[in-house]
Amino acid sequence: MRVLLFGGGGQLGTEIRGRWSGDEIHAPARSEAPLEDPAALERALESVQPEIVVNAAAYNAVDEAEEHPQRAFAVNAFAVEALARLCAERAIPFVTVSTDYVFDGESDRPYAERDAPHPINAYGISKLAGELLVERLSGEALIVRTCGVYGRRPSRSKGYTFIDRVIAQARAGETPRIVADVIASPTYAGHLADAIRALIAAGARGVVHAANAGAVSWHAFASEALREAGIPCVPEAIPSSSYVTRARRPRFSALASERLAGLGVTMPDWRAGIAAYLAETARASTAT
Repeated sequence: MRVLLFGGGGQLGTEIRGRWSGDEIHAPARSEAPLEDPAALERALESVQPEIVVNAAAYNAVDEAEEHPQRAFAVNAFAVEALARLCAERAIPFVTVSTDYVFDGESDRPYAERDAPHPINAYGISKLAGELLVERLSGEALIVRTCGVYGRRPSRSKGYTFIDRVIAQARAGETPRIVADVIASPTYAGHLADAIRALIAAGARGVVHAANAGAVSWHAFASEALREAGIPCVPEAIPSSSYVTRARRPRFSALASERLAGLGVTMPDWRAGIAAYLAETARASTAT
Protein backbone atom coordinates (compact mmCIF):
# COMPACT_ATOMS: atom_id res chain seq x y z
CA MET A 1 0.00 0.00 0.00
CA ARG A 2 1.37 3.41 -0.98
CA VAL A 3 0.74 5.75 1.95
CA LEU A 4 1.05 9.53 2.15
CA LEU A 5 1.63 10.29 5.81
CA PHE A 6 1.43 13.73 7.39
CA GLY A 7 2.97 14.10 10.84
CA GLY A 8 5.55 11.41 10.16
CA GLY A 9 7.99 12.96 12.62
CA GLY A 10 5.66 12.82 15.61
CA GLN A 11 5.07 10.10 18.20
CA LEU A 12 2.44 8.24 16.17
CA GLY A 13 3.99 9.01 12.79
CA THR A 14 7.34 7.61 13.92
CA GLU A 15 5.68 4.34 14.90
CA ILE A 16 3.75 4.16 11.64
CA ARG A 17 6.95 4.59 9.65
CA GLY A 18 8.69 1.93 11.72
CA ARG A 19 5.92 -0.64 11.97
CA TRP A 20 4.15 -0.54 8.59
CA SER A 21 7.13 -2.29 7.05
CA GLY A 22 5.16 -3.89 4.24
CA ASP A 23 3.91 -0.55 2.95
CA GLU A 24 5.48 2.21 0.89
CA ILE A 25 5.42 5.20 3.25
CA HIS A 26 5.93 8.74 1.98
CA ALA A 27 6.19 11.18 4.88
CA PRO A 28 7.07 14.70 3.73
CA ALA A 29 8.65 17.00 6.30
CA ARG A 30 6.49 19.80 7.61
CA SER A 31 8.68 22.28 5.75
CA GLU A 32 7.90 20.49 2.47
CA ALA A 33 4.14 20.14 2.95
CA PRO A 34 2.75 22.31 5.75
CA LEU A 35 -0.82 21.32 6.53
CA GLU A 36 -1.97 24.95 6.38
CA ASP A 37 -0.92 25.24 2.70
CA PRO A 38 -3.53 23.60 0.44
CA ALA A 39 -1.29 24.04 -2.61
CA ALA A 40 1.51 22.13 -0.87
CA LEU A 41 -0.91 19.38 0.08
CA GLU A 42 -2.10 19.10 -3.50
CA ARG A 43 1.49 18.91 -4.76
CA ALA A 44 2.21 16.11 -2.30
CA LEU A 45 -0.83 14.16 -3.48
CA GLU A 46 0.11 14.60 -7.14
CA SER A 47 3.70 13.61 -6.49
CA VAL A 48 3.03 10.50 -4.41
CA GLN A 49 -0.23 9.31 -6.00
CA PRO A 50 -1.12 7.54 -2.74
CA GLU A 51 -3.60 4.75 -2.27
CA ILE A 52 -4.43 6.18 1.15
CA VAL A 53 -3.66 9.38 3.08
CA VAL A 54 -3.05 9.34 6.84
CA ASN A 55 -3.00 12.51 8.92
CA ALA A 56 -1.13 12.01 12.20
CA ALA A 57 -0.28 15.70 12.55
CA ALA A 58 -1.98 18.08 14.97
CA TYR A 59 -1.61 21.26 16.94
CA ASN A 60 -1.79 19.65 20.38
CA ALA A 61 -0.37 22.32 22.67
CA VAL A 62 -3.50 22.30 24.80
CA ASP A 63 -2.73 25.29 27.02
CA GLU A 64 -1.31 27.42 24.22
CA ALA A 65 -4.48 26.79 22.20
CA GLU A 66 -6.43 28.81 24.78
CA GLU A 67 -4.37 31.87 23.86
CA HIS A 68 -3.99 31.05 20.16
CA PRO A 69 -7.20 29.29 19.11
CA GLN A 70 -6.78 30.49 15.54
CA ARG A 71 -3.61 28.40 15.29
CA ALA A 72 -5.37 25.32 16.66
CA PHE A 73 -8.25 25.73 14.21
CA ALA A 74 -5.89 26.35 11.28
CA VAL A 75 -4.18 22.98 11.80
CA ASN A 76 -6.81 20.81 13.48
CA ALA A 77 -9.88 21.91 11.54
CA PHE A 78 -9.36 23.92 8.35
CA ALA A 79 -6.19 22.12 7.18
CA VAL A 80 -7.76 18.73 7.89
CA GLU A 81 -10.84 19.78 5.92
CA ALA A 82 -8.68 20.86 2.97
CA LEU A 83 -6.80 17.56 2.99
CA ALA A 84 -10.02 15.56 3.26
CA ARG A 85 -11.50 17.53 0.37
CA LEU A 86 -8.50 16.83 -1.86
CA CYS A 87 -8.80 13.14 -1.03
CA ALA A 88 -12.56 13.08 -1.65
CA GLU A 89 -12.07 14.71 -5.06
CA ARG A 90 -9.65 11.92 -5.97
CA ALA A 91 -11.58 9.07 -4.28
CA ILE A 92 -8.62 8.40 -1.99
CA PRO A 93 -9.46 7.00 1.46
CA PHE A 94 -8.48 9.41 4.21
CA VAL A 95 -7.56 8.67 7.84
CA THR A 96 -7.21 11.33 10.51
CA VAL A 97 -6.53 11.05 14.23
CA SER A 98 -8.69 12.79 16.83
CA THR A 99 -8.80 12.93 20.61
CA ASP A 100 -10.60 12.08 23.83
CA TYR A 101 -10.68 15.85 24.47
CA VAL A 102 -13.80 16.12 22.32
CA PHE A 103 -15.61 14.97 25.50
CA ASP A 104 -16.29 17.04 28.62
CA GLY A 105 -15.27 14.44 31.19
CA GLU A 106 -18.59 14.40 33.05
CA SER A 107 -19.18 10.72 32.37
CA ASP A 108 -18.67 7.97 34.93
CA ARG A 109 -17.85 5.33 32.30
CA PRO A 110 -15.50 5.24 29.29
CA TYR A 111 -16.83 7.12 26.29
CA ALA A 112 -17.96 5.11 23.26
CA GLU A 113 -18.38 6.29 19.68
CA ARG A 114 -22.13 6.87 20.17
CA ASP A 115 -21.62 9.37 23.01
CA ALA A 116 -22.19 13.01 22.14
CA PRO A 117 -19.03 15.16 22.11
CA HIS A 118 -18.90 18.28 24.26
CA PRO A 119 -15.37 19.74 24.37
CA ILE A 120 -14.42 22.14 27.15
CA ASN A 121 -11.24 23.70 25.79
CA ALA A 122 -10.08 25.31 22.55
CA TYR A 123 -7.98 22.33 21.53
CA GLY A 124 -10.92 19.93 21.91
CA ILE A 125 -13.23 22.30 20.04
CA SER A 126 -10.76 22.56 17.15
CA LYS A 127 -10.43 18.77 16.94
CA LEU A 128 -14.19 18.26 16.97
CA ALA A 129 -14.53 20.90 14.26
CA GLY A 130 -12.05 18.92 12.19
CA GLU A 131 -14.06 15.74 12.71
CA LEU A 132 -17.31 17.39 11.61
CA LEU A 133 -15.74 19.04 8.57
CA VAL A 134 -14.30 15.70 7.46
CA GLU A 135 -17.53 13.78 8.05
CA ARG A 136 -19.58 16.10 5.87
CA LEU A 137 -17.20 15.72 2.93
CA SER A 138 -16.74 12.04 2.33
CA GLY A 139 -17.92 8.61 3.32
CA GLU A 140 -14.41 7.35 2.59
CA ALA A 141 -12.91 8.92 5.72
CA LEU A 142 -11.86 7.16 8.93
CA ILE A 143 -11.63 9.24 12.11
CA VAL A 144 -9.66 7.48 14.85
CA ARG A 145 -10.16 8.92 18.32
CA THR A 146 -7.48 8.02 20.82
CA CYS A 147 -6.29 9.10 24.27
CA GLY A 148 -3.07 10.08 26.05
CA VAL A 149 -0.67 8.95 23.33
CA TYR A 150 2.94 8.35 24.31
CA GLY A 151 5.75 6.98 22.19
CA ARG A 152 9.47 6.47 21.90
CA ARG A 153 9.81 9.87 20.23
CA PRO A 154 9.13 12.53 22.89
CA SER A 155 6.20 14.89 22.48
CA ARG A 156 7.31 17.89 20.41
CA SER A 157 5.36 20.29 22.62
CA LYS A 158 6.72 18.88 25.91
CA GLY A 159 10.10 17.44 24.98
CA TYR A 160 9.57 14.29 27.04
CA THR A 161 7.15 11.43 27.61
CA PHE A 162 5.14 11.10 30.81
CA ILE A 163 6.69 7.74 31.64
CA ASP A 164 10.24 8.95 31.07
CA ARG A 165 9.68 12.00 33.28
CA VAL A 166 8.31 9.89 36.13
CA ILE A 167 11.16 7.39 35.88
CA ALA A 168 13.79 10.13 35.68
CA GLN A 169 12.42 11.81 38.80
CA ALA A 170 12.35 8.54 40.75
CA ARG A 171 15.88 7.62 39.71
CA ALA A 172 17.05 11.07 40.82
CA GLY A 173 15.68 10.37 44.28
CA GLU A 174 12.63 12.57 43.88
CA THR A 175 9.06 11.49 44.59
CA PRO A 176 6.92 12.23 41.54
CA ARG A 177 3.74 14.16 42.35
CA ILE A 178 1.00 12.81 40.09
CA VAL A 179 -2.65 13.75 39.72
CA ALA A 180 -4.89 10.98 41.07
CA ASP A 181 -8.38 12.23 40.18
CA VAL A 182 -8.06 12.47 36.38
CA ILE A 183 -8.94 9.25 34.55
CA ALA A 184 -7.90 8.38 30.99
CA SER A 185 -6.88 5.53 28.68
CA PRO A 186 -3.17 6.22 28.05
CA THR A 187 -2.17 4.68 24.73
CA TYR A 188 1.18 3.46 23.48
CA ALA A 189 1.79 4.87 19.99
CA GLY A 190 3.11 1.53 18.74
CA HIS A 191 -0.15 -0.22 19.60
CA LEU A 192 -2.12 2.64 18.05
CA ALA A 193 -0.13 2.42 14.83
CA ASP A 194 -0.86 -1.31 14.63
CA ALA A 195 -4.57 -0.72 15.27
CA ILE A 196 -4.85 1.95 12.58
CA ARG A 197 -3.20 -0.35 10.04
CA ALA A 198 -5.65 -3.12 10.98
CA LEU A 199 -8.59 -0.71 10.69
CA ILE A 200 -7.45 0.29 7.21
CA ALA A 201 -7.18 -3.36 6.22
CA ALA A 202 -10.71 -3.92 7.55
CA GLY A 203 -12.06 -1.04 5.44
CA ALA A 204 -13.25 0.90 8.50
CA ARG A 205 -14.97 4.23 7.94
CA GLY A 206 -16.55 6.82 10.25
CA VAL A 207 -15.52 7.35 13.87
CA VAL A 208 -13.70 4.56 15.71
CA HIS A 209 -12.18 4.70 19.19
CA ALA A 210 -8.74 3.10 19.44
CA ALA A 211 -6.96 3.30 22.79
CA ASN A 212 -5.22 0.90 25.13
CA ALA A 213 -8.08 -0.74 26.98
CA GLY A 214 -9.11 0.26 30.47
CA ALA A 215 -9.62 3.39 32.54
CA VAL A 216 -6.83 4.45 34.90
CA SER A 217 -5.79 7.51 36.89
CA TRP A 218 -2.51 9.12 35.96
CA HIS A 219 -1.26 8.30 39.47
CA ALA A 220 -2.02 4.59 39.04
CA PHE A 221 -0.51 4.69 35.57
CA ALA A 222 2.71 6.23 36.91
CA SER A 223 2.82 3.69 39.75
CA GLU A 224 2.55 0.81 37.28
CA ALA A 225 5.25 2.31 35.06
CA LEU A 226 7.64 2.48 38.02
CA ARG A 227 6.77 -1.07 39.09
CA GLU A 228 7.29 -2.36 35.54
CA ALA A 229 10.63 -0.54 35.37
CA GLY A 230 11.71 -2.15 38.64
CA ILE A 231 11.97 1.13 40.53
CA PRO A 232 10.83 0.98 44.20
CA CYS A 233 9.08 4.32 44.36
CA VAL A 234 5.48 5.23 45.15
CA PRO A 235 4.38 8.54 43.59
CA GLU A 236 2.62 11.10 45.74
CA ALA A 237 -1.06 11.38 44.84
CA ILE A 238 -2.23 14.95 44.35
CA PRO A 239 -5.60 16.44 43.32
CA SER A 240 -5.97 18.07 39.93
CA SER A 241 -6.93 21.29 41.75
CA SER A 242 -3.29 21.66 42.80
CA TYR A 243 -2.12 21.52 39.17
CA VAL A 244 -3.32 24.75 37.59
CA THR A 245 -3.42 24.98 33.79
CA ARG A 246 -4.76 27.55 31.36
CA ALA A 247 -7.00 25.01 29.66
CA ARG A 248 -9.65 22.99 31.43
CA ARG A 249 -9.17 19.26 31.04
CA PRO A 250 -11.78 16.50 31.21
CA ARG A 251 -11.64 14.79 34.60
CA PHE A 252 -12.67 11.48 33.00
CA SER A 253 -11.85 10.89 29.34
CA ALA A 254 -11.20 7.16 29.10
CA LEU A 255 -12.32 5.67 25.80
CA ALA A 256 -14.14 2.46 25.00
CA SER A 257 -14.96 1.18 21.55
CA GLU A 258 -18.18 -0.39 20.38
CA ARG A 259 -16.74 -0.87 16.90
CA LEU A 260 -13.26 -2.41 17.19
CA ALA A 261 -14.37 -5.99 17.90
CA GLY A 262 -16.81 -5.96 15.01
CA LEU A 263 -13.99 -4.86 12.73
CA GLY A 264 -11.75 -7.67 13.97
CA VAL A 265 -9.32 -5.33 15.73
CA THR A 266 -8.14 -5.57 19.33
CA MET A 267 -6.16 -3.17 21.54
CA PRO A 268 -4.03 -4.41 24.46
CA ASP A 269 -4.77 -2.93 27.88
CA TRP A 270 -2.91 0.05 29.35
CA ARG A 271 -0.57 -2.16 31.39
CA ALA A 272 0.51 -3.96 28.23
CA GLY A 273 1.13 -0.55 26.69
CA ILE A 274 3.56 0.37 29.45
CA ALA A 275 5.37 -2.96 29.19
CA ALA A 276 5.70 -2.70 25.40
CA TYR A 277 6.94 0.88 25.62
CA LEU A 278 9.61 0.07 28.19
CA ALA A 279 10.72 -3.08 26.36
CA GLU A 280 10.98 -1.39 22.97
CA THR A 281 12.71 1.66 24.46
CA ALA A 282 15.27 -0.65 26.10
CA ARG A 283 15.86 -2.50 22.82
CA ALA A 284 16.33 0.75 20.94
CA SER A 285 18.76 2.00 23.58
CA THR A 286 20.80 -1.20 23.37
CA ALA A 287 20.87 -1.04 19.58
CA THR A 288 22.35 2.45 19.63
